[in-house]
Amino acid sequence: MRIRDSVILVTGGTGFLGGQVSDELSKAGANVVPVGSAQFDLRNRAEARAMLESVRPNAVVHLAAVVGGIGANRAEPGRFLYENAIMGLELIEACRERDVGKVLIAGTVCAYPKSTPVPFSEDALWDGYPEETNAPYGVAKRTLLIQAQAYRQQYGMNIVYLLPVNLYGPLQSFDLETSHVIPAMIRRFIEARNQGAGEVALWGSGNPTREFLHVRDAARAFGLALRDYDGSEPVNVGSGHEIAIRELAEKIADLVGFRGAVVWDTEKPDGQPRRRLDVSRAKTLFGFEAAIPFEEGLKETVAWYESRL
Repeated sequence: MRIRDSVILVTGGTGFLGGQVSDELSKAGANVVPVGSAQFDLRNRAEARAMLESVRPNAVVHLAAVVGGIGANRAEPGRFLYENAIMGLELIEACRERDVGKVLIAGTVCAYPKSTPVPFSEDALWDGYPEETNAPYGVAKRTLLIQAQAYRQQYGMNIVYLLPVNLYGPLQSFDLETSHVIPAMIRRFIEARNQGAGEVALWGSGNPTREFLHVRDAARAFGLALRDYDGSEPVNVGSGHEIAIRELAEKIADLVGFRGAVVWDTEKPDGQPRRRLDVSRAKTLFGFEAAIPFEEGLKETVAWYESRL
């Protein structure tokens, strides 16, 4: 689609990823309308309809979600399932009624089966059940892929679905109750350093691997997909590189200057054993490749957090 001069509504547009996507599309010449949860309750179809009537967008990018790390997913699995599913279901239906020209949906790497062969291919998405600690969230997001493909088949809607890997970068939530692994580690190590603590306890064994993508790279991927991709198949968005959680902890401890010990609480869950995406489809279909080196992005994120203490 033509980005310049289009009216593009971004749900979750005031959040971590949404703010970056809004900036990316604005730089490309779009008239971007970022919408946050305080403005419209997307669990309610009447409010989703009112939002679309107010904005009258040419395209919608759906990024609004209830998200968190393993602890948050374990604490509120029902909420993570219901709210993520219902927001997408109601919004997509409202977009169908409104005849929105294009809809871009953010899925999640958590939708993949626990035992997916590495690297994760989009073709393996339905080969098993997601890892237990985040399965309700992953299943909710899978549901939106089914809806997108069903609505494309029956109604001819142009709905595109991306599967972003774990994101990180400045402006991410550093709340220890809900944050993801990188901001949680950064905060824990900095607090331990400042308090002169001799050790930091972290969840799990440290052996699982994860793949991370800088939020600005992710925003660029969403912009490219909105402009250049109109297909029905889901597309992975990631860096294609994995790192063990233990090695990640060592990198962050070194960056912040924490010299104590790291103690692994093996009574706590590890989550999915490995995560690394096959990112070839994104490169082939809309030319996306990650550009920000992980070490550079990690330093930037640490510096951003420290500057706000």
